Amino acid sequence: MPSFRTPPLTETVAVGRGATVTRLGLGASVQGGLFRPVEESDARAVFQAAWDAGIRFYDTAPWYGFGESEIRLGDFLKQKSGFTVSSKVGRLLREGIPPHPTQLMEDGERVFKTSLPYNVVYDFSYDGVMRSFEETLQRMQMDSLDLVFIHDPDSVGVTASELMDGAYRALTELRDQGLVKGIGAGMNQWEMPHELLLAGDFDVFLLAGRYTLLEQHSLPLLQTCIEKGAKIIVGGVFNSGLLANPTPDAKYNYSQAPELMLQRALAIKDLCDHYGISIKAAAMQFPLAHPAVASVLLGVRNLEQLQSNLQDYQTSIPADFWKELQHKGLVSEELEHLPG
Repeated sequence: MPSFRTPPLTETVAVGRGATVTRLGLGASVQGGLFRPVEESDARAVFQAAWDAGIRFYDTAPWYGFGESEIRLGDFLKQKSGFTVSSKVGRLLREGIPPHPTQLMEDGERVFKTSLPYNVVYDFSYDGVMRSFEETLQRMQMDSLDLVFIHDPDSVGVTASELMDGAYRALTELRDQGLVKGIGAGMNQWEMPHELLLAGDFDVFLLAGRYTLLEQHSLPLLQTCIEKGAKIIVGGVFNSGLLANPTPDAKYNYSQAPELMLQRALAIKDLCDHYGISIKAAAMQFPLAHPAVASVLLGVRNLEQLQSNLQDYQTSIPADFWKELQHKGLVSEELEHLPG
């Protein structure tokens, strides 16, 4: 029976003007203390293990740990070469201001557990993006960045047209100056990135949770990326955990999973069980079959999670599994790019 084998995780794909990303990347939000504190030594151990495995693409943001993730990742990478790093713009870190509501969980505690004294100011203007970029360089001890994403502007109601007048103008200037090799946006939705792509010269988008084994409504964005020569970095391949372990208390989009999504995930898992494969393996491998997708970002809390994900990534999956998945209506019938 023929099998689909994912490309080696060390395989690289060109993005933007001279950047490359490995097929697996490491997202460093957890290393900023997402939901609970992370010791610096533990964060560094995850970075090193990913490096030792051949991962050369690392993603961070000012938002992650209110600067903690950028500081830690920059410190790790300063003695390395041959890597690609991305960060984000749109949130400035400031002392002496109250926390923005988006920083807080339902219990009033901050999303990131860090001792750094900063809170967030959202600013997607030209000047704000330039300040955000410069401050990231300072935290990361770098002179330039490979990729820069406009970070979740929809979370505070900023429109695509406003971004084109502000953030886009700043990022294109930085790209023209050679300080950035690729520009784009990172969001948990596909519609605004599609709108941006149609309006401007973007290189890459970080799409979290919207092109996964569970949902493929973002296919119009991916098709336009192919037409315009842009790439997609896929984050959130487990849809906040639902595709890692579909149970009634599983999360989807950071909240309780709706019953319809849970039943769909359980049906996918049943088929995975029938073929003797992990649902995590299928979830990780699925997006990379689409030609618009350059890399899949992993977010891991510890070395055990990293090793488990690396093993799943390299699991051989029968081609018939993917065909049956579509035959049963568990992935979009419009999907032309299936593994196998």
